[in-house]
Amino acid sequence: MISIVSARPMWRAMRAAAIAAAALSPSAGITGGTTPSPDGASVYFVSPKDGDIVSSPVTVVFGLRGMGVAPAGTEKENTGHHHLLIDRPPLGEGEDGADELAYGLPSDENHLHFGGGQTETTLELAPGEHTLQLVLGDAGHVPHARPIMSDVITIRVE
Repeated sequence: MISIVSARPMWRAMRAAAIAAAALSPSAGITGGTTPSPDGASVYFVSPKDGDIVSSPVTVVFGLRGMGVAPAGTEKENTGHHHLLIDRPPLGEGEDGADELAYGLPSDENHLHFGGGQTETTLELAPGEHTLQLVLGDAGHVPHARPIMSDVITIRVE
């Protein structure tokens, strides 16, 4: 049996750990559109990994936990489709950061849309360093209310 006195420090430690984990989350302090996302959902790179040295073409494999993948335009709870941000500031930062969170991600050479529900792609990248970030978008390409986004990774193409 745990006494009240000994449970308090454990509760405080658990609460502090939860707060710290939330603060370190890529989406901490950022809000997107109105589509909800479940607690614990995350998107990540299966490959490549941060710091990898690769050759072009580069196969990028997307991972998703706690949600499902659905094509753009599909309005189904706890789903979305992938977007890949290439060589640009992290989601919500930079000149158009606020707009992309509220109104949706543009489609250009720095913002690739996978509205068909794709979970991987092959990219032709020039030699040098490149940054990549995954973002899950709702039916209309808008990040969820609590954005589901990966950390930014850096790869080097030789």
